[in-house]
Amino acid sequence: MDMILARHAETVFNAAARMQGHMAHTPLTRSGIAQAEAMGAALRGVLGEAPDLDLWVSPSGRTQQTAAIIGEHLGLSFFDWKKDERLLEIDVGDWEGRWYQDIVAELGRPIVDAERGLFSEAPPNGEWFPQIANRLNDWLAGLDHSRPALVISHGITASVLRGLLVGGEDWHGVPVAPRAPQGTVFRIRDGAEEMLHIGSGPTVSRAA
Repeated sequence: MDMILARHAETVFNAAARMQGHMAHTPLTRSGIAQAEAMGAALRGVLGEAPDLDLWVSPSGRTQQTAAIIGEHLGLSFFDWKKDERLLEIDVGDWEGRWYQDIVAELGRPIVDAERGLFSEAPPNGEWFPQIANRLNDWLAGLDHSRPALVISHGITASVLRGLLVGGEDWHGVPVAPRAPQGTVFRIRDGAEEMLHIGSGPTVSRAA
């Protein structure tokens, strides 16, 4: 398998420390647009013009906006991207759209593990790490592994996907790779990964 996996660029919700989850569209900030441009330029340097690979993107607006910018750098049509809900970010359930600080104040405790940058408790009426791993394994099982792929997904989802492919620390029964800043791009081949580009965005929410 040869997969290039990117985390989408910064959004207005990221910058404001507000929960996104499965929200359909939270637009990129100016910093996020610059991050996506840098991702596209870096990938153009690695892949060249119009590379022959399969394009996969989460249906969220923020990943599609990132993909559109990257695609322009690569000379690839936006309409060639395959949207798949199994690449969506963790479903944060009742927390969707809320401010991190309000949730923390309401619960009286942090909701993100400070060392790992991962949720330390399941979002009410949302999903948890084994469920994310299950949908990603289902998606992986349907891929043509003889074809290279470029995938644009989300922070937690990408960490779980990398954990499944290259290994990671156990987190509630799921191997999860270390978090990476927004706008970071990895290449995964034969069970090993290399960082092609490190993003300039934050690794976890500013209020996490």
